[in-house]
This record gives sequence, structure tokens and C-alpha cells, in this order.
Amino acid sequence: MVAAHETTLRELLEGAKQYRVPLYQRTYSWTDAQLDRLWEDIRKLAEERVEDPRLTHFIGSLVLAPSPTNGPAGVSEYLVVDGQQRLTTLSILLCAIRDHRAQHEDPDHRDRINQEYLINKYKPAHRLKIVPTQADRPAYEACLDATPQAGGTDRVGAAYRFFMAQLAAVDDPDDPLDMERIEAAVISGMALVSVVAQAGDNVYRIFESLNNTGLKLTQADLLRNYLFMRLPNRGEAVYSSLWFPLQQQLDSGELEQLFWLDLVHRNPEVKQTDTYTGQQARLNGLHTEAEIEAEVRRFCRLGALLRVILHPEEEGDPEVRRRLARLNAWDTTTAYPLLLHLLDRREQGTATSEQVAAAMRYVESFFVRRLLIGRATANINRILLRIVTDMPADLPVDEAARAYLSVGRKHYASDASVREAVRSIPFYLNGRATQRKLVLQWLEESFGSKEPVASDTLTIEHVMPQSPTTEWRQILSEDLQGEESFAEVHEALVHTLGNLTLTGYNAELSNSSFLVKRAQLGKSGISLNQEIAAQKRWGRPEIYARGDALAERIIAYWPGPTEEAGNRSEVPWDVMNKALAALPAGSWTAYGDVAALIGSHPVPVGARLASHPAPNAHRVLQAEGTVSPGFRWLDPARTEDPRDLLRAEGVEFDKYGRAGQAHRFGAEELAQLAGMPQQDASGQLLRPRSRRNDLLDDRFVEQLTDLQDAQVVVGTLAVIEAWTEMGGRLLYGSGGETSCFLMARGKDHELGNIWPAAIYPSGKFEIVFQYMSIRTPFDDIALREEFRQRLNELPGVQIAAAKLALRPGFPLDVLVDAKAREALIEHLGWFYGLAVQPGT
Repeated sequence: MVAAHETTLRELLEGAKQYRVPLYQRTYSWTDAQLDRLWEDIRKLAEERVEDPRLTHFIGSLVLAPSPTNGPAGVSEYLVVDGQQRLTTLSILLCAIRDHRAQHEDPDHRDRINQEYLINKYKPAHRLKIVPTQADRPAYEACLDATPQAGGTDRVGAAYRFFMAQLAAVDDPDDPLDMERIEAAVISGMALVSVVAQAGDNVYRIFESLNNTGLKLTQADLLRNYLFMRLPNRGEAVYSSLWFPLQQQLDSGELEQLFWLDLVHRNPEVKQTDTYTGQQARLNGLHTEAEIEAEVRRFCRLGALLRVILHPEEEGDPEVRRRLARLNAWDTTTAYPLLLHLLDRREQGTATSEQVAAAMRYVESFFVRRLLIGRATANINRILLRIVTDMPADLPVDEAARAYLSVGRKHYASDASVREAVRSIPFYLNGRATQRKLVLQWLEESFGSKEPVASDTLTIEHVMPQSPTTEWRQILSEDLQGEESFAEVHEALVHTLGNLTLTGYNAELSNSSFLVKRAQLGKSGISLNQEIAAQKRWGRPEIYARGDALAERIIAYWPGPTEEAGNRSEVPWDVMNKALAALPAGSWTAYGDVAALIGSHPVPVGARLASHPAPNAHRVLQAEGTVSPGFRWLDPARTEDPRDLLRAEGVEFDKYGRAGQAHRFGAEELAQLAGMPQQDASGQLLRPRSRRNDLLDDRFVEQLTDLQDAQVVVGTLAVIEAWTEMGGRLLYGSGGETSCFLMARGKDHELGNIWPAAIYPSGKFEIVFQYMSIRTPFDDIALREEFRQRLNELPGVQIAAAKLALRPGFPLDVLVDAKAREALIEHLGWFYGLAVQPGT
């Protein structure tokens, strides 16, 4: 027998209890994708509970068994048979909430949350209420006790940093109750079914019965079954004439999406997981077969419209077809509720094709302008799901859509904001790579060229390169003013829109001088490149001037919000806070790096950190790794030296008090921490290409030879040859720069693919810790740490422990030294042996 009842985290954790994860259970393994889903559910529930505090959100079951030891007197002890990942995650989240509220509101929050939900204060032998597996325990206890090691690079630490970053991003200084609502949603709103076995019960049989449910019906399947259950007499005819054609137009996932979109038009808060229950509740109000048949007919009509949205080439009107295709290329489903509504309005005769196309243009402009100011994803789902129900009903659909998008904090950037952002925001680090390329592609089309842009052959080119040569340094140094450093100004300019263009010769241009680039760009036939080719030099004034010209073109091409919205200029301090909150212990960043991330300047960044609470502000240093003379703790009671705290966290300082550069996170790494999607170096970017001698790709060798000295080329090819001799394979990237991936296992291996490194002809040997962390056996952090330490034995290589979750690297010129090359080959052999025989 088992006892099952619905419960909350409050009920589970209050009182003297302990939940132990058995040693044979897998280690904590939730990734950002799972954490993000949970966080979004919590954030939304916190908002909904403002209207109804009784609301809960079901997150699954918890299977418990009484511990054989029964625990000490007064402590109820359980083994967690199933649900340990969920329970551990919620307790890590409580640690993050505790620390955030203690830092920003009242230090007493720490003791309160600890004693109520995290520890058994008066039971020292059973102090932890949740006891993870042994492998996870040190990292979990670091979070629980808020030590300097909290938030490390392991999965537990990553979850803690994820939640700290989310809390920092949503904490509104003008809303003193927002964190309280988040905490209440976690403690009282997360509903679970607790299944407690009786002593002696076979808990694994219970687990199997709960989870072994076979192939589940989709929500579309459930709704179909419900509808035809309601059609006992007309079912066969309705199925053959309506439902079967609908199924031929849309697959199962698209059908489910259709039924959800239909609900969103009535209630924008409905979750896609509640599609069946929502439709069933609505349809329960219908009583006759004729009414049910009419609903199936309506679904069939809407399905045909969704089919057009998914396949724009089937649209008859040229301008509507063009706008649909462009929104399709943007690759977001968030606009689907509005698109379905627009096409439905046109079919019903209450909107024209011209109005529908104009409304789509405003949505496209909304997307582009948000991307330009670094707000591509902020609340985008919530904004667009509500547009159908909230946009003005007394205006034509295009004007209504624009009016809705223009009011409130929707980040529909004004013309003034666009002008400012194009100069300062690191465009190349925002949004998805495909979206950045689309903006440049559409800008090129705005010139009215009769020849279509062959987008598949083009890549984004940095005119001033990311890795500047001595010649480029000289050009930019001429533009420095006052106490500006080269690194700060380069970081502030290199990723801005004014320095970017499209080319089919990205690898060939690479770090070439401006004279070489100017000649090549002038021959490209791309209008975007002609104004670059007309310049005699390329430094800050030229980048600013081109950015200003592009900003005016953007303003003319993509209409902004209504005049009533006003001209606003915002610095995305929330992006800064999110990145700093996720900055791991044992690392630091510079004021210039933060400024480049948010499109600001080091001086206002320093002023902001000196006057407003920000997570991990002590980890922001001057570019050379020293504490700013103007640094002050916001809490006047704090007097410790920031360097002492940084040392305790794992940052190394030299005798001059400078933090090691190996521990520094630059703007691009901060962008990863802030959740700005980066172009992935795995998956679809990997593809086999033609080989020379069945080993080397001609294009890779050609680029390597063009970009590197002969000694670097020889050393790099020697490492690649040694890799293949030990049994490794090679795969090559399909981007403009042909990267080479050292594959230890392919996708056909029973454990999936794995590779230790990627080699870039532009000069980087990249160690892919980020991808190793989810692949056997290097999902064990101890093995990744050993690999890091082995690599740090090489002269010229120093990879910080804080970068074990990223893709750090070292220059290819390290491989010129024969001893370094031999040592690297030895360490790669160690990696290969573990990868192909994980158990040895």
C-alpha cells in the first residue's frame, strides 16, 4: 500500500525532516533548459497569484520510502526514490532566494529560510533537510552555507548561478513585494503529489507503475477523441469531410499548436500544456452534434490559415506573402497568435490584405528594433501572446497592432534609442546569429538592388577584426582620447553595427589590413560594402559615421512606435545584473567588458556600481586586474578588502595586486552568462567535408596557411596528424571560417559524440568544456578539471577553473614549441582513451 496526497514544498520541508538521495541515484543533472522552464512557471505563477493567492502549479510527483534507519527521535527520515532532481532544484532555488533577499532586503531572511526549509537547526547529526548524493554534496553545502565557493562550475553551482541571475534580472527596485511573491510561489504554489510507500513495500514497482505508461497520446489526439465521442451519429461524415483533410494539412504538433492558438485568442495566459483541458472545458458548453460539427468546421478553417503561416509560399497576395516569409525567417512562433488573427480577420472581411501586410511590417520592425537595443527576448512571449486580446478594437488592425506594441515597457525602440544603440550596443552579441544576419540582409535589400542577396554564401564580417593586428592597433590608437585604453575602445566598437557587414570572403579577409579589406569589399557588389570601400582608413570616426548612416536607414525602413510613446533612451542595467549574478566564483571582469556588453562606457558603469546594488560588484575590476580606487561597498558596515574576498573565491593575484587575466571574463563570455544566444559550434554546424589524403580539409589548410606563420601551420598540422593516428576523426565547420573539430566519438557511438577541442585557422585552439559537461565520461567535473590542469602545464596556457562551463582556449602559436606540442598530444591521447573506453 502507498499513501499519496497533493502537497507543497512548505508542507514537505517544515518540521524536523530529512530527505536522503540514495547513493545509487544519478547525480544532479538539470540543465539550463529545464531550469528555464521551471523558472518561467514560477515567475508566471507569482504574477497570477496577485489576483488569486490560492493558485498552484503542479510540477510532478515525489516517490518516498521510509528510511530503514528510521532517523533519530524527532526526525522523519525518507529515501527519495523518484523526484530527486526536482526536489534538489527547488532547494537550490530557495538558497538563491535566501541570499538575494538577505543581500537586498533584510539579512534576517537568511536565518528564517534556513531554519524553516533548509536545515534542522537543533539536530546537528541530521542538519540538512535535503541530502544529495555524495558527489553533489560539497557543491550543495557550499550553496547551503553561502561560502565563497557557492556557484561553482558543476551542475549544482550552475543551477545556483542561474537562479541568482534570474532573480537579479526580475527584481524591480520600485516593487518591494516582487521577491516576496516569488518566494511564496515557490514555497506555497509549487504543487507535488507525494507518494509515500509503507515500510517493506516494493518502491521500485511503484516507480515503474507511475512512469511506465507507454506511448502517450498527444493533446491533439485527446481532443480528437473527445470531439468524435460527442458525434455518435455524424462522426464518420465529419471525419472524412473535415478532420481527415485537416490532418493532411497539419501534423500532430501543428494541430496541437492550432488548438492552443485558438485558446490564446480568448485567454493569453493559457499554457500549451493545458490545451486539451482548456478546449474540453470550452466545448462542454455545447450540447448538440450540430454545434460540435460547427466547431470542427471552424478548426478546419483556422487550420488552413495556420498552414499558410507555416508555408508562406501558398499565400496569394504578394506583399502578405513577403511579410509572412520574413517573419518565418526570423524563426519565432511568438507572432503566430497575431498572424492567425490577422488572416482570420481578412477572411471574415474585417481587414484588407494591405492592412494585414502593414501590421506584419510593424511586428517585423518591433523585432528588429528590440534586437538593436539588446532587448530581443525580454518578455517577448508575454507581450505577443496578449496582443490579440489587448490591442485596441476601434482601430484598423495595422494601427491597432502598432498602438499596442508602442505602450508600456515593451521595448519597441524609438528613433532616438535606435540612433544611440547602433553606436554603442554590441549588435554581434545580441539575439541569434541568424537574426543578426537577417537584419544585415534586409538592410542590403533596402538599397533596392535588382540582384537578390545570396544569403547562403554570406557571413557577417567584422571590418575592424576581433583579433587586431599591429596595423589595426595603430589605426585605433590614433583615435584614443584622454586616459582611454586601446582594449576598452576596441571592445566598445568591434561588435557594433557600424563595424559589421556581409561578405562571402570572411575567412579570406579575417585579420587583413584595411587596404586589403577595402579592395575586396569594393569588388563584392554588395551596397553595404561600398561606403566602407570609399573610406581611406577605418577607425572610430568612420565606424560611428557608418553606424549613424545605418541608423537613419533603419529608422526609414522599419517604422517605430507611435508618437505618443515618446523618445526613450534606456541602458539595460538588468542585462548587466544578470551577467554579474551568473559570474562564477573564482573569476572577474572589467568595467570595459561590462560596458561593451550593455553598450555603455566604463565611467557610467563604475558610477552605477558605486550607487546601486548589483550582484558580485566586487568582481568588477579595472582592465589590468586591480581594484578601482573609487570602489566602495554599498553596505557601510563592510570594510574588507575586495581582493581578500576574491582570493577566497579562487582568483589569483600577482605581487603587484593584479588579478590573473586567465580568470577574466570578457564581453563575449559575459554575453553567454547573460543568456544572449551564441552561435553553437556543435550540432548542425559540424559536417564532413572533402578531405585531402582522407584526413585534412583543403579549405581548412588553405585558411590556416593564409592566416598563420609557417611554424604555426606545421605545429597545428602535427597535432591534427597525431590525433588521427591515435584513432580520432576530423569534422569541419560549415561557416565562413572552416574550423576543425577533433572527434573522439561520432554520433553513431552508443554514448553519442564527444570532442575535446576545435581548431580555428584565425588562431585559436578552443577547449570545449561546455559540450564535454553533458557527455560521458566528461560529465564528471573531476575529469574536466584534470584535463584543465594537464593543459595548464603547457607553456603559455592558463585556463581558469571558473571557465570549466565555457569554451576557453589558447593561441595556436603555443604549438610552435616542440615540447608543448608533444605534451598536448599526450594529453589529447589521455582524453581519447577515456572517451572511447569510459569505464577504463
